[in-house]
This record gives sequence, C-alpha cells and structure tokens, in this order.
Amino acid sequence: MVSPTLVDIGLFAIVLVVLVGPFMVKKIEHNLEAFLFVMGVLAVTIAGFESRAVLEAIGYNHEQIAEVGWNMKLIMEAAMEPVVKGIVPAVLVAGLLFHYGRSYAQNAMAAILDKVSIKLVVFLMVVILGLASSVITAIISALLLVELVNCMPIDRQTKINLVIIACFSIGLGAVLTPVGEPLSTIAVTKLQGAPYNAGFFFLFNQLAIYIIPGVLAMGALAVAFTGKKSQEACHVAAEETETLRDVVIRGAKVYLFVAALLLLGGGMKIAIDKYLLTVPPQILYWVNSISAILDNATMTAAELSPAMEITQIQAVLMGLLIAGGMLIPGNIPNIISAQKLNISSKDWAKLGVPLGLVMMLVYYVWVFYIPFHIEFAL
Repeated sequence: MVSPTLVDIGLFAIVLVVLVGPFMVKKIEHNLEAFLFVMGVLAVTIAGFESRAVLEAIGYNHEQIAEVGWNMKLIMEAAMEPVVKGIVPAVLVAGLLFHYGRSYAQNAMAAILDKVSIKLVVFLMVVILGLASSVITAIISALLLVELVNCMPIDRQTKINLVIIACFSIGLGAVLTPVGEPLSTIAVTKLQGAPYNAGFFFLFNQLAIYIIPGVLAMGALAVAFTGKKSQEACHVAAEETETLRDVVIRGAKVYLFVAALLLLGGGMKIAIDKYLLTVPPQILYWVNSISAILDNATMTAAELSPAMEITQIQAVLMGLLIAGGMLIPGNIPNIISAQKLNISSKDWAKLGVPLGLVMMLVYYVWVFYIPFHIEFAL
C-alpha cells in the first residue's frame, strides 16, 4: 500500500473545491466552464509532480509513467475529443435546427397537448428518450429533451425538475449499446476479449434488467412532478428568443466543459489507480459517486477489468451511471440541459443529489443482495 503523498493531498483538495465551489461562490457558479477548466489544468499539473518511484510502486510501466501530467496525448485528447466524438458538432447542428424550427416544434407540441394528457406526454418523453439514447446517443436525446420541455406549458421549476429526472433516464439508457455514450464504448472495448468477449449487445444483455425498470421509474417520477398545464407558462415559452450568437456561445461552452472534464479525469487517474482499484466492489460502488463531478468514462477505463466477475462489473457501471446524474458535471446530458435552460448548480443539486442517493441505495441492495439476475440473449 503506497502512503499518501503531497500530490494525493493536492488532488483530493481539488476534488473538494470542485464539489463545494459552485455552491459557495457566485462567480464560480456563473463561470462554471472556466472554473472546471482551471481545476483540470491544476489537476494535471499537480499529477505531473508525482515521483517515478511512487508510480512504479503502484505498477506503472514506462509508457504509463510518460502519460502522467502534461503530455501530448492528453493535450490532443482534451483539444480534439469534444469535436471528434461529435459532442460539439451535435450541439451546434441541433442548436441551429431548433433555432429555425422552434415555432414548428411549439405548434406541434401545442397540437399534441390539445388531444393528449400532459402527464402521458411527459411519461412517454422521459421513457422514449431514455431508451432511444442508446441508439441516437445521449447528446441528441438531451438536445431533443430541452426543446420538448421548452415547448411545454409548464412553469420553470417544473421544467427544471423534469429535465433533471429525464437526464437520469438518458444517462441510464445510453449505456445499453456502445454507441450511446463514451462510458459504454470504453466498457465494451475493455471487455471484448476473454472471458466475456463483449459484443454490441453485451451491455444490454447484462444491464437491461436494471436499466429498463430504472428508465420506467424515472418516467413515473416525472409524471409525479408534473402539475396542470399553465397557459401563462406556454405564452412565455413561445416568446423566448435565441440568437445565432447564443447557439455558438453554447457550443463553445460545451466544448470547454468537456475539455475540462477530460483534463480532470486525466489528472485524477493516478489517485484512482492508487486508491480505488483494490477496493471491494460494495465499497467501490459508493466511492464511484465521485463521478458526479468527474468524467465517468475515465473512471470506467481505470476501474473496469475482464478479471472482474459479472456482478462486480454491473456494480461498477451502475454506480457510475447513477452518480453521473447527481450534479451538472456528471454527464454530458446534464451539461447540455443546464446550459440550454440556465439551470444553476444549486437548483440541479436540490433534486439531483437526493434522487441520486435514493437510486444508489435501491440499486445497491438490488445488485448485491437480491439474487434476481436475468441475462437477455441478444
């Protein structure tokens, strides 16, 4: 066991600042992207001071040691991944489409709500976007979500609650295929060899028993948070305007946000390798709640191993997926939705944290103590 070093203390201090900063300081709250980027830069810089002896003691080889701290691979990843993975292009293209098509979307939603109960529409929206995210990606699902919610004749607080609940649904559903989100892509890649020989439907086969009920539960919860239609709210939503400049700025903010999370994940990797990889799965499940502020794809890459039993794999992934919905930085859908609807960190945490903790507790009991596991055969 490697003793804590000054580098570890510095990295843990960054985690603490990232957790409490947005809630304590208004300027951080209003400039969250820049704040996270600075924290990411600090994390990578501090990690670079770790001694070679310590890195060798935790099993790093020459290539892994070269990738600690600032290196060209990490720089290129932070610079290119938000674009190469399609996150920023999707936000910009969808933003332009919705900018010019908002009136049509509002008219269509109004026509639907004239004939269908708003609660049924909410349930179907949360469930369908959650499950469809595994095919159309979590990014597109989140973009569709905010535009649909914007067109609904409900008050702002209800919109915020619906978006947070729906983002939990999207975050869960996207894991069912490798194309849904980076976490699922990395998981399948790491498990594609023996003994699991993971293919396209591997995660669906292993996790659908947990994911589908969770998505349906989020749909039911969203209905519980939905009141009656408000004509005033509908009128206000119809008058909202967004310029092309706003679309571009939002894309730039999402780019900075994603780059920041990649840097944070890169800087924190040595702490994850030191302290998490030998932790029992029951404890690791709860420790993974840190993915509420870190890139869960990075943590998946660090933690997941084909040497794990299937229950351990399920626990690791479920812990990361659920915790990702608790705070804005935890998942791409959260980031996109918060940017679009101007949801503050405090507003998100008011519902996201308690809901996430309840879900973590329910799934903890289910995964570890209820012998009810169904493997789908696709």
